[in-house]
Amino acid sequence: MSTAATGRPGPDQLREWAPDVALGGAVLVLGMVEASRTKPFWEDWWDLALVVLGIAVAVALSRRAPGLALGLVWVVCLLQLLTGTPVLLAQLAIAAVAFGGARWGSTAVVWLSGLSIPLGAVVVVLFAASEVYDVIDDVVDYNSVIDSAYRLGSTWQVAAAVLGMFVLGSPWLAGLALRFVSRAEQSRVSQVAAEEDAARAVRMSEQAREIARLREEQARMARDVHDVVGHSLAVILAQAESAQYIDDADPERLKQTMATIATSARTSLQDVRQVLTTTQAPDAAVRSGGLDSLVDGVRASGHEVVSTVVGQPQPLPPELETVAYRVLQEMLTNAIKHGRRDTPVSVERHWEGELRIEVRNVVQAAVADDVTQPIRPVPAGAARAEEQPVREVPGQGLDGMRRRLAAVGGRLDVRRRDEADVQTFTATAWVPVRGGA
Repeated sequence: MSTAATGRPGPDQLREWAPDVALGGAVLVLGMVEASRTKPFWEDWWDLALVVLGIAVAVALSRRAPGLALGLVWVVCLLQLLTGTPVLLAQLAIAAVAFGGARWGSTAVVWLSGLSIPLGAVVVVLFAASEVYDVIDDVVDYNSVIDSAYRLGSTWQVAAAVLGMFVLGSPWLAGLALRFVSRAEQSRVSQVAAEEDAARAVRMSEQAREIARLREEQARMARDVHDVVGHSLAVILAQAESAQYIDDADPERLKQTMATIATSARTSLQDVRQVLTTTQAPDAAVRSGGLDSLVDGVRASGHEVVSTVVGQPQPLPPELETVAYRVLQEMLTNAIKHGRRDTPVSVERHWEGELRIEVRNVVQAAVADDVTQPIRPVPAGAARAEEQPVREVPGQGLDGMRRRLAAVGGRLDVRRRDEADVQTFTATAWVPVRGGA
């Protein structure tokens, strides 16, 4: 059960208060012994007992409640002055209150405890001096020793004031020094913790960037492998299917087809090796063949391709050339996989401000609902073919093309059109044209 529920202090609180209570108890015992020697028990010495008790309680509170301890000391001292109670040596324990006010008190308590030291020393000296003059007045003729008493009293008061300020000021200064040392240590610990947090944040940021880089590299590699292998397998599959219809009386054509299959497989293997080993240089296949090599490869597989180039072709920087090559490669792969073999594949390249690549083919009925982008309005004056958005199917192909184009500021549009008795699948990519190498 918790301390708040029972209303009683817990074991931890008792252990924390034990040193303070022990110190206050020691002051109480010593003070009572001194009070008993100052006045006999049978005389009226309750004033001494109250002074000792108040000082003992203030000492016990000096660490946990320094402001309350300082106020209690002042109350005890004022009552002592009003009642004429003699000063006790046990009151030197007020030094512990001065230390606690400077060490653990608030800013106001620190200032009040510091100002209380000279003020308290002066009050105590004046009080003690009044008792000395009373003793002199009772024992000797006041008129005969007045001059020497004043001189002696003045010197004694100054010495007593300096001694009292030293007795109370030394603990106060020690507490103030420990206060600054503690704050400096806390500041150092906080600075070290902040530096550790900053270093940890930097490490986490670097790890996150490294993870993102590795994931991006993995995605890039997956897209490249998909483009290379997918296109090569589609071409090889088309060539193998066409080989089934070659007349047995034409072995040369069969050999040519098999050679084309072997060349496609060898090229694909080389491209895959390059993808797995090269991370910086542009694709060698792009540099050696270009976009025309893709069109020629599809034609060699037995598909009819109608290629059109509008405008003046421009040299592209390596990164844009790679994007254009891989995008056209994926478009032709989809056309081979999903298009009808008895209809030609239309490939248009427009060099008008930016490179626009458009691949259109007739779609087989089974795959007419593959993927497409939301339909844009058909430009004015164009043939009004019925365009339909269809469900999206996740895959590496379209996603890879979109990512490649988006990385260089391009865009992709994929749609299906209903034209007469057939359905066409049209993929259009826009590649920005910057100054070529």
